[in-house]
Amino acid sequence: MLFNSYIFIFLFFPVCLLGYYGLLHWHKDWLAKVFLVGMSFWFYGYFNVSYLLIMICSIAGNYLFHRLLSRSRDRWLMIAAVTANLGVLFYFKYFDFFLSTVNTVFGSSVALRNILLPLGISFFTFQQISFVIDTWRGEVKDCPFVDYALFVSFFPQLIAGPIVNHNEMLPQFAQIGKRTAAWEDIAQGCGLFILGLAKKVLLADTFGAGVDYGYANLASLGRADAVLVALFYILQLYFDFSGYCDMARGIGKMLGMEIPANFNEPYKAVNIVDFWKRWHMTLSRFFTKYVYIPLGGNRKGQARMYGNLMIVFLLSGLWHGAGWHYLVWALTQGVLYILTRFWQQYRVQKKGGRINRQTEEGAGGDKKPGHRLKTIVSRILLITYVAAAEVYFRAESVAQANQLLLTALKGPVQKISMELADCFRLDEFWYVLKVLKLDNLAYSRYILMWLILAAGLYLTMIGRDAAERMRHVRYRAGSAVVFAVLAVWSVLTFSEVSTFLYYNF
Repeated sequence: MLFNSYIFIFLFFPVCLLGYYGLLHWHKDWLAKVFLVGMSFWFYGYFNVSYLLIMICSIAGNYLFHRLLSRSRDRWLMIAAVTANLGVLFYFKYFDFFLSTVNTVFGSSVALRNILLPLGISFFTFQQISFVIDTWRGEVKDCPFVDYALFVSFFPQLIAGPIVNHNEMLPQFAQIGKRTAAWEDIAQGCGLFILGLAKKVLLADTFGAGVDYGYANLASLGRADAVLVALFYILQLYFDFSGYCDMARGIGKMLGMEIPANFNEPYKAVNIVDFWKRWHMTLSRFFTKYVYIPLGGNRKGQARMYGNLMIVFLLSGLWHGAGWHYLVWALTQGVLYILTRFWQQYRVQKKGGRINRQTEEGAGGDKKPGHRLKTIVSRILLITYVAAAEVYFRAESVAQANQLLLTALKGPVQKISMELADCFRLDEFWYVLKVLKLDNLAYSRYILMWLILAAGLYLTMIGRDAAERMRHVRYRAGSAVVFAVLAVWSVLTFSEVSTFLYYNF
C-alpha cells in the first residue's frame, strides 16, 4: 500500500487511528499492539499476499533465534541467525544476479529463476540482523512476541525505512497505553506527513517525469539535456526518499511514536564525509556498528581503516541493488570518501592538532565572506559530483550510465529538448501562465521547468527541511490554510502517482 494513495488516506489510516486510540481509550493496551500488528500486516500484504507470508516466516524464525540467544548467547548460534537472514536476502535479491554473472564469466546458459523480490526486504532483514546480534551481545532484554512483531512490521517504516534499533522502538511500544495522546504531537505529525506527501507527489514525481524521459531517449539528448537529467535525478531521489521518511515520522507521531530521522539536509554538506553523515543516516549507522567497527574500524592503522571504509561502501552498493552499476556507484562514493578522509587527517597532522569539526563540515563556524564563499563553492562541487555519481545509481547498466555522462561531456550543443521541458508542464501552473498571458511567448514552455528546478535547488541547498519547518510552525489560521492547500493539491495528483524509489531495495 502506498502512503500516496486514496485507500491509505481515506480508509486505512483513519481506521488505524480510530481503532488504535479506541482500544487505548478502553484500556485494551495489549490488543492495541495486536491491532497495530494486524494493520501492518494488511499494509504489507496489500501489495502481494506472498510478500506477507515471507515476512511472517522471517519474523517467526528470528524471534526463535532471539529466544535461544537470550538463554545461551552462543556465538555460533548468532552466526547461524545472521547467515540465515543473509541467505534469505541473497536468494530473493541476488540469486538471479549471481546466475547472470556466472553465465557471463563462464559462457554458460543457466536459466534465471525470475524470483519475486519482496518489497523492503533489505530494510526488515537488516533490522532483524541488528536485533539478533544485539541479543547475542546482551543488549536486548527479553522481548514479548507481539512487541517484536510490531518492531519488525510497524507499517510507517516497514518498506523504506528508516532502519530502526531495538532501543529506539521497544521502549516506546512498552509505553503504549501508559500515556495519553498529545494533541500537539498529532498536529505536528499531520503537518509533517503533508509536507512529506507534497515532496513526493508534487516534486519527486515531477522531476521523475523528466528523468524517465531522459533515460528513455538517451540517443536524442543534447549536452544540456543530459546535464539537466542528471540534476533532475538527484532532486527526485532526495524528495522521494526524504518525503517517505517525513511521512513515516509524521504517521509515527500521530500514533504517539518517535521514529528516528534519516536525513539532515544532505545537500548542504561541504564534502562527501559530511554528506554521508546526513544522507540515509540509519543505514550508515547500521554499517558502522555491524560492519566497520567489527572489521577493526580505525583502530588498526590507516591502511586498514581505508580498506574497511571501501568494504562498507561496496556492501552499501550491493544492499541497494543487484547490479554492477550499483558497485560502480559505490566505488565513486568510496574513493572520494577515502581521499577526503586522507586529506582531513593530513591537515590535522600538519596543524599538529585537531581541526574544529564545525569549520571542517561547514555547519556554522567562521561567518566571514571568504568562508561563506568557500562553503558555497564546496557545496556546488559536491552536488556536481553527487549528480554525476548518481547516474550509475539510476541507470539500468554501466553502459547506459556511461552513455549519459559522455553525452553531458561531449554531446551535441543544441537547444534544450522541448519534450523534456514539457515534462514540467503541470496543468495547474500552465493555467496561471495563461492568465498572465505568458503562454504564447517563445520560451514559455521552459518557464515551468526552470521555476521548478530553482524551487528544488532552493529547498535542498538553502531552505529548511520539513522537520525543521514543523518545529517552527505556529498553529494559526494562515498555516492551517497552507497545509490544507498542500494536502488537497497532493491528493488531487494521486491519479498520476508512482511508487517510492526505495521500495525496490
